[in-house]
Amino acid sequence: MTLLSIKPIAWGYSMITLGTEMLNSVFSFYYVKLFLHLYKISEVAFYQAQMILMIWNALNDLTGYFHNNSQADCCSSRRSSVLYGAPLYSIAFLLPWFPWKYYQEGDWLSGLHLVVSLCAFDSTLTFVQQAQCTLFAEIFTRHESRLQLIKINQMASLVGSTSILFCGLISDNMEILLNFQAVAVVIAILASASLYTGMYHMNRFEPKRSLEENLFSESEQDLPWTSVVSLMRQVLTQKNFCLFLVMNFFQVFHLTFFNNFMMIFADSLIPKDVLSSSIRSIMYGAGFICPQCLVLISQSWLKKFGYYKIILISFYLEGTASIVMLFLGQQYYYFLALYLTIIMVIVQASFCLFNLPLADMVDADLLKFNRQSPLSSMVFGINALFTKPAQSLAPMMILSKLKQYGYGNPDKRETSAALSQAEGYCLLG
Repeated sequence: MTLLSIKPIAWGYSMITLGTEMLNSVFSFYYVKLFLHLYKISEVAFYQAQMILMIWNALNDLTGYFHNNSQADCCSSRRSSVLYGAPLYSIAFLLPWFPWKYYQEGDWLSGLHLVVSLCAFDSTLTFVQQAQCTLFAEIFTRHESRLQLIKINQMASLVGSTSILFCGLISDNMEILLNFQAVAVVIAILASASLYTGMYHMNRFEPKRSLEENLFSESEQDLPWTSVVSLMRQVLTQKNFCLFLVMNFFQVFHLTFFNNFMMIFADSLIPKDVLSSSIRSIMYGAGFICPQCLVLISQSWLKKFGYYKIILISFYLEGTASIVMLFLGQQYYYFLALYLTIIMVIVQASFCLFNLPLADMVDADLLKFNRQSPLSSMVFGINALFTKPAQSLAPMMILSKLKQYGYGNPDKRETSAALSQAEGYCLLG
């Protein structure tokens, strides 16, 4: 693939990113506060929902192999995955925002609502995003083309991330649920349109398999599960891939930590007379918008230093900022607001680059084992299998720590102490 032809392909790919970013950012940022504060879900029900999601993730991520080999219409191509998955993805996104009834505190139905919402959203997200991620490795085979794609892709992510800002401003940071529901419906419609537009453009560029590769794929259909396990073991023999899985697990934990609890931290630690609701909305929006801007302006650094050094520097910056804030203390409200925003920007920005090493590992596996076609879905599926548990562990561990210090009690001092203690978890990233 030449650099001259990458732009139209990249724009089609980025339209899919726009849709997924709009849905995923809003869902991950607001659902925890919604169920804890508005639906008054019990602590036990919240933990149960996260445990069920963890098990569901393990089963769901096995579709990596299914994607690579299934002859079903919905999985016969990456295009078909987006075609069938887009409407279901948007519907799953809308599930949590509309209560099934008026929930009393600790209502069992709110727990069931959370389980259904998390599992449905995760399933459709995996179905669509895994198809997109494998296209990244299969279509964009040169490092230069992948860097250019990252640049165009971040523009789409930048636009999609503004959904957080508009949700906050229009709904007064979810204080007006009716307004939030209206914005959520609009976002779901726009995201579906974006996904379908991207799918239409990508249809012309999805790599077509040769007759030999098709014959190989058909023979793979009949492979027993022992052969599937053997393929997974081959993938996991790459030392760099195993180390990447460990690092990515903690990065996903750290990212989930901020996505789920940033609003709760800011609302409880920073008085409302210090930061108004509109300023808070801008701060939350900046946590999602600025990372995309940072990646865009760092293209020359990526070419000069490579993604490894850039990601490593981001870890040093996170640790330094956390230590400085630890010494300053929570009483410096403006510094605390700035700290929360900066850390979220750094974590989000570095995470945006993680497709680059994964794509390189797909290439390394292809060369090492002389495969006739890349095991893209399996590599991305294994990555999800080992890192997605962090998305459930993070909210459980943080909420457990908060509850130990009286989180949810009317005593404001106890709540502030709990949240201050929980900030130490940031160093885990």
